Amino acid sequence: MSDFPRVEWTEANAAQSARWRSEAGVAPPKRVVIIDDTTNADAAFKLACEGTAMLYRGDFQNARLLLQAMARRADRSKKAKPAKSSTEAFHLHRMAQAQRARTLGMLLIPFEAGHLIPLRRAPDVAEACGEAYGPANEAYLASLRELQGLIGAHEWRKKGVEIPALGTRVYPHYGVFSPVRGEYVDLVARVPLPVSNKSLAFDIGTGTGVLAAMLAKRGVDRIVATEQDPRAIDCANENMQRMGFAGRVEVIKADMFPPGKAPLVVCNPPWVPAKPSSPIEHAVYDQDSRMLRSFLTGLAEHLEPKGEGWLILSDLAEHLGLRTREQLTEWIESAGLKVAGRETIRPRHGKASDPDDPLHQARSAEVTTLWRLTHA
Repeated sequence: MSDFPRVEWTEANAAQSARWRSEAGVAPPKRVVIIDDTTNADAAFKLACEGTAMLYRGDFQNARLLLQAMARRADRSKKAKPAKSSTEAFHLHRMAQAQRARTLGMLLIPFEAGHLIPLRRAPDVAEACGEAYGPANEAYLASLRELQGLIGAHEWRKKGVEIPALGTRVYPHYGVFSPVRGEYVDLVARVPLPVSNKSLAFDIGTGTGVLAAMLAKRGVDRIVATEQDPRAIDCANENMQRMGFAGRVEVIKADMFPPGKAPLVVCNPPWVPAKPSSPIEHAVYDQDSRMLRSFLTGLAEHLEPKGEGWLILSDLAEHLGLRTREQLTEWIESAGLKVAGRETIRPRHGKASDPDDPLHQARSAEVTTLWRLTHA
């Protein structure tokens, strides 16, 4: 843990320090005060808004209740500024999310070596923290909000996510986007394969491996799945083992394409062209459409003459004013590709029909499309 920065504070008139852990890449706090079960939510929320971190000494379950109370205050304090457009609504929403995360991240929990929490009624979180943080051979501090995320991810990993089109569960690891939005899997399950030759397919940016598994279930003999995140590579390999596809799906470390050509190349890139604020957001936010454009510009070189590239992409960015349909079609044409067909599906997630969601206007119009791309 020597690579991690240290947090310093004063406690009982003595200087103290510990390592700082943040999977979201948050810098260590500059000011830390000690609080306990006597600290009320108003005082804690005020300190957090001022940029002062609070190291909790007391009952762990009371710390959880305090964080919940701070969250309610953060939600009430949001300025209900009306947006002039869907684009402005998106940026305001992102700013509010970031401010909320910063504020709630100011409540800190101490850890001893081995991921042990030295607080009353603290749960055993060693396994959940070990999956995300790796081993811990010395004391450290982390935000309670992040710890709750780690615990939630651990439960996802244990229980898995049911994928009806696969007829089984996929088990996401921490930091790997969970396939809770199943529309893109349904599209890959139902669109006819491009050629009778089912010998090979590429799955670009496989994540949990769910699309590679879908292609294997549909009879493709061999799938080469690429990923650059070590966690995702481990996750995809584990899922392939569970489903019995390990002999047909090869997961390799690559930024985009594997060497060679295939009759089918599949990619489900992040669909919103904005800067991610944490590692997990890389599955949703693709700054400057980097991955989308890399897939399109490199597809022709890796596609067999009569093959198809399947681009699975939500059009939410278009409804938010972050990318136009004309831009997308221009990128396709300039890459030496043409559209052989399209298949669309409406989202089923709860936010698509939630009128209280700040992005409801855009979400209610969202459609996910599988673009069948071939050589021009």
